[in-house]
Formats: sequence, C-alpha cells, structure tokens
Amino acid sequence: MKHKKAVFITIEGCEGCGKTTQSELLKKYLESKGLTVVLTREPGGSVVAEQVRNILLNPDFVVDPYCELMLYEASRAQHLKDIIKPNLEKGNIVICDRFTDSTLAYQGYARGIDKEIIKKLNNIATSGLKPDLTIYLDINPNKGIKKAKTVNKGKLTGGDRIERESLKFHNNVRKGFIELAKKYPNRIKKVKTSEIIEKTQKEINKEIDKFFKKKKIYV
Repeated sequence: MKHKKAVFITIEGCEGCGKTTQSELLKKYLESKGLTVVLTREPGGSVVAEQVRNILLNPDFVVDPYCELMLYEASRAQHLKDIIKPNLEKGNIVICDRFTDSTLAYQGYARGIDKEIIKKLNNIATSGLKPDLTIYLDINPNKGIKKAKTVNKGKLTGGDRIERESLKFHNNVRKGFIELAKKYPNRIKKVKTSEIIEKTQKEINKEIDKFFKKKKIYV
C-alpha cells in the first residue's frame, strides 16, 4: 500500500469520550499498514502551544470567554505552523485530538459566543485548513464527565478547568457536536462510544477504511 498524499484526521468529542485512547489506537492501526503517522493534540501539540494549554486548563484561573477563545486560536496558529503544516507538506498522515470543531462546540454552543466570529478566527488561525475526515465520538456528558475525572484523578483533583464546568455546559457541547455532524455529514462521522474500547476502535477503523477507499488515497 503506497501513500499517495497527506491526510488530516481529527478526533472530536465531549469530555471522557475516549479521544486520546482512540487516537493512539488509530495511529497504531495506520502504522500497521506501513504509513507514516503523526499524532498531536489541541490545545497544545507544540512547545509554545503546550504552554498555552497549561493556562487554558488550569482550574485556578478564571478566564473570560473571549480571552479563552483567543488563547485557543493563538495556540492553534502556533501548532499549525510547528507541527501540522510541516507534516502534511511531507505527505504524512496527521491525527489531531481536537481541532476547530471543538472551538465551535465549546466556545460557540456552550459559551454562547457568536459562531460566525469563531468561524472567522478558526479560518485565520488555520489559514483555511480543514480536516479531510473527522471522527466524532458521542457519549452522554454525565457519563463522560465522571469517566474523565476518574481517569485524571491523579492529575487534578476534581478535574481540569473545563471538566469542572456544569452539566448544562457539557450538554450544550454535545448538542454542538451533534449539530455540526449533521451539518457536515461528508466530513464528520459519528461513532457511538462503547464501554468496550475495542468495539469503538472497530467502528472507527470502518470509517477510516471507507474514507480511504472512497477518496482513492491509497493504492
């Protein structure tokens, strides 16, 4: 199987949906096919962007919604320059744990910031780059938050700044992701998160294989 061109894949979802685990499993799956894969994340991904991440997720900070939005976009612009673009230019596959859809879901649907403003800022930060494929992992927020706090128990007692938001906030995040999936069905593929990791992984791999076949990216 020869790699013909770069592919940009994003993994999205609410807190506790298993994005990190599934992103790592997807990387291994694609590498098993002899492909060069780079796994990264947002916020963060590069040295400077990771410092911004520390600010954004620190539960001791009270951050204004517009400041939060700008920090996400600033982190993204640096991340794009340092990690995403260089690897796509090399023809690598880039898997990113969160990207612009998260900003719309969290800062738009949940924070209530004008979505058109967010779209414009997303476009500026990414220079118009959009994912080729997005896997949205759907989970009930109540269940997801409990899972996220359990997983991160040794890191931050009570969860990070975003995990500590109200259930209403997280329900609105989920609503945002679902609406985005309906609006962009060709790009965003919804996968129901299962308690069995391998089951979720199997469904993701099905979507990945269908995408590669349809786009004739590999021969």
